[in-house]
Amino acid sequence: MNNTTNKSNWKTKIHEIIYEADTPAGKLFDVILLIFIIASIILVMLESVPSINAEYEYFFHQAEWVITILFTVEYFARIISVKKPTEYIFSFYGIIDFLSTIPKYLAIFFVGTHALVALRALRLLRVFRILKLARFIGESNQLAKALKASKAKIGVFLFAVLIISIILGTVMYLIEGGKGSGFTSIPRSVYWAIVTLTTVGYGDIAPVTPLGQLIAAMIMIIGYGIIAIPTGIVTSEYVNSDKVHTNTQSCQFCSAEGHHDNAEFCYECGHKIHDE
Repeated sequence: MNNTTNKSNWKTKIHEIIYEADTPAGKLFDVILLIFIIASIILVMLESVPSINAEYEYFFHQAEWVITILFTVEYFARIISVKKPTEYIFSFYGIIDFLSTIPKYLAIFFVGTHALVALRALRLLRVFRILKLARFIGESNQLAKALKASKAKIGVFLFAVLIISIILGTVMYLIEGGKGSGFTSIPRSVYWAIVTLTTVGYGDIAPVTPLGQLIAAMIMIIGYGIIAIPTGIVTSEYVNSDKVHTNTQSCQFCSAEGHHDNAEFCYECGHKIHDE
């Protein structure tokens, strides 16, 4: 009985340190992890510069192993400290943590001349570690909720933009087609309409007739208004979203986060947030 209790206690302690930031130990763990994540991203960026990599290749190799081992320990500690490991393993953060850890180990098995190209691609997977930073952004959950609440409105808006782009592209093809301006087909003209509406303006296709230039100018002006609409939709949902104060407590059963301060049970699975 004591062994079971002790096992539960140390798992709970690890869970509090790794998954929560309300305790001194949890804050320290998050700060250390944050430093290593940023260091890893900097190493990946510097390693891609040929002159720097040639001079510090050994240092990069050793530093990467240190960071990889740390992330490996963190990954398995997260699995061990939850009641249902699969809930974490197949969650967004679980997949990101796995992708952040695996490249260096894969490099051990891919050796030889023919694997050099594949190795470069595998090493670039380390950039996924930057997504681990989302765990440290307190308002990220609130933003995610606002985006989720806005998806229907944004979907309708994007569909409307697509229809407008098809109509405008077809009109421009009728006006500019055969004039040597690049509007050689309706799909290519629709591509131009999308580029113009989004105010990107690559310049690879441009109208040459006065009427075409007039329509293009109108599309550019419309584009500025279109860009602001999705921002307004998300902002409105964000402002109107629930502002109930939450903490960093994470459920040991399903790893759900963002519980209310006085919550005793998980809003996701119904279990007690901390199994006493």
